[in-house]
Amino acid sequence: VQLQASGGGLVQAGGSLRLSCAASGNTFSTYAIAWFRQTPGKERESVAAISQHGSTDYANSVKGRFTVSRDNAKNTVYLQMNNLKAEDTAVYYCGASPLPFSQAQRMGALAYDFWGQGTLVTVSS
Repeated sequence: VQLQASGGGLVQAGGSLRLSCAASGNTFSTYAIAWFRQTPGKERESVAAISQHGSTDYANSVKGRFTVSRDNAKNTVYLQMNNLKAEDTAVYYCGASPLPFSQAQRMGALAYDFWGQGTLVTVSS
């Protein structure tokens, strides 16, 4: 599966953005999809993930502010980000894993075999 992330940009603190992760192929529904973010010098960290069946999981730092959803008919996963903070500034990547969701969440980034190219989110304070 090939992934294309989009929707990043510059926003003021407190604002909102919606990221999209569009996938090719007809097996999209069989993949768990996760959003990760990375800043220079730091490891890629998981932000939000959605299972093949729509279960979701979030990093504590974004709970209550970010919402992940998927539209299998459109082969797309969304990340709605509200009340953005300066510390949310990062390059955001989406990844796809064929593993069962619980296993993928335990493994973290290693579980995700396919990655989009990243989209930059900059939050000004």
